[in-house]
Amino acid sequence: MINILDDETINQIAAGEVVDRPSSIVKELMENSIDAGATSVTVDIKDGGLSMIRITDNGRGILKDDIRLAFLRHATSKIADAKDILTVSSLGFRGEALASIAAVSKVELLTKVSDSLMGSRYLIEGGNEVCFEDAGVPDGTTIIVKDLFFNTPARRKFMKSQTTEAGYISDICEKIALSHPGISIRLIVNGTNKLHTVGNGKIKDTIYRVFGKDITNNLREINFVSELVSVKGFVGLPGISRGNRNYEIYFVNGRYIKNNAVCDAIEEGYEGFLMMHKFPFVVLYIEVEPELVDVNVHPSKMEMRFKDGEHIYPLLVSSVKEGIMQKDLIVKSSTDKLTEKAIKPITDYKIPEVFETKRTIETVNETANYGEKDVESEFDLVLNADEEIAVKESVTEDNITEEDVTEDITVEEDFAGGNTFESVPVKKAKQETLFKGEFLSEKAKRYYKVIGQAFATYWIIEYEDNLYIMDQHAAHEKINYEHFMQRYNEHNITKQLITPPIVISLSATKEDALNKHMDEILDLGYEIENYGNNDYIIRAVPYDIPKDVDRKALLIDIFDSIEEYSDKLDVSAFAAKVASMSCKAAIKGNQVVDEKEVIHIMDELMDLDNPFNCPHGRPTLISISKQEMDRKFKRIVN
Repeated sequence: MINILDDETINQIAAGEVVDRPSSIVKELMENSIDAGATSVTVDIKDGGLSMIRITDNGRGILKDDIRLAFLRHATSKIADAKDILTVSSLGFRGEALASIAAVSKVELLTKVSDSLMGSRYLIEGGNEVCFEDAGVPDGTTIIVKDLFFNTPARRKFMKSQTTEAGYISDICEKIALSHPGISIRLIVNGTNKLHTVGNGKIKDTIYRVFGKDITNNLREINFVSELVSVKGFVGLPGISRGNRNYEIYFVNGRYIKNNAVCDAIEEGYEGFLMMHKFPFVVLYIEVEPELVDVNVHPSKMEMRFKDGEHIYPLLVSSVKEGIMQKDLIVKSSTDKLTEKAIKPITDYKIPEVFETKRTIETVNETANYGEKDVESEFDLVLNADEEIAVKESVTEDNITEEDVTEDITVEEDFAGGNTFESVPVKKAKQETLFKGEFLSEKAKRYYKVIGQAFATYWIIEYEDNLYIMDQHAAHEKINYEHFMQRYNEHNITKQLITPPIVISLSATKEDALNKHMDEILDLGYEIENYGNNDYIIRAVPYDIPKDVDRKALLIDIFDSIEEYSDKLDVSAFAAKVASMSCKAAIKGNQVVDEKEVIHIMDELMDLDNPFNCPHGRPTLISISKQEMDRKFKRIVN
């Protein structure tokens, strides 16, 4: 049986396409305010927008005779027929926003045009008119939305926490503020100011208000113009790269969109400047002729396709590349220190603090060093081609017995970036077969012989009829990782106070995610508190993080992780992410160390349950049998 739906049901179904959560209401109403010529828009929400959303603007207002029409489906002043869709430049033109919002909430409209003596008050609940009267109100429009989904409780159950929903709204406000720097945008959450842009038309001032001083000070302005496309805005220096694509922000003809081709072009423009699995910070304003884009008019999507994409793509790449190559990007460092370190004789090396007797005090004071950068890429942890060959050659048919198995060594997921490194198929013998459970033992310690260091990275150790090759970085990293995780599981993380403390500015979404997971952050050894507005001060960090690590950059990576995985954050996985940062504290490849340090590493490895792989899956040790070497030198021919 086919039923003809009533208007109320039709409106609620239509509302589901336009209004899926509070942030979509904010987006629709803010776009209407901008299209009405507003130079100031204030968004005031309570309880994540579920109980109340108030949007106030100083735009043109709505004529009294048009108010009822504005709440009808498919009623709009932006277009007259289908042809107008192709060239429309306004933001909201579908004519469904107010009708859809009113169908699932209680809406109060206060509006006045400048040449009228009186304004109007209109109240509509669940699509039914309740009140329409004259009212003394200022020029512009205020729309108050209360009790969202009051008449569709099943839909309300699908909403996330109030904090998360407020974060979505904050993200919308930030994007609209960036896309319209000439409009002052204010966001108030539960009575607290979260965002306020000045609306002076200066993009950089708006970026400062949204993202803070650190990012703003590391930007390069670009102004690229060609026949097909113009690109203006700012690109970030490599030092403010992120672990995800959330900060690749771009607008096409004034619209905030997502487009894979644009992302690829931006990242190609940064090729050679960023580490693997890092993504740039950009705020770009792309302008093309309207006829060169396919506008997606679906209310809940942000996709846009270029009709001449193969010609526009290389221009986008060029604009980004030219922007970041404007100035010298070389990280400044002390040449004297590097030279002194390079020529220092081995006998003068002191065993680092990380090898000294474990400290028992709870808090250690120190003066933090923020100027030096770790010159080694953290992605040297990924098994590269040379290492793959070395492992394959070392684990040959000659030293694999019938008990041996073949399996894949898989590099684990990078939690911050949400990326997974490629699995590298490596023939790997069972550990107990390869090492016979003896090499890493107190008994073996008396008999193994340290031959020396190769390539300032690998240590060659002779034991019985095998040569063992240890990767000093992978081994030391595994030790640090296991020690951190043990202390974390025992709730015994040691902190170190830092002077001066770190001050960091967070976006509203990051701030909400941080507050939601503050207990987990504190458990990891951080001391962090609000410093006013969206600034936070960090007074202590985990003791395992060494002085020469850029702690601020490390925190940004952590906050990126929290923001991206806020609703599905696995505490143990997050702790493992922080523990994997022990690579920062580990001895590096291409670093000369002495035999005492190597013996200490071997001692530490003996205490681990699994000493054979670093946290990223790379082997800490490989072995070559005497028999295999005899074969290589043709001493054995069969």
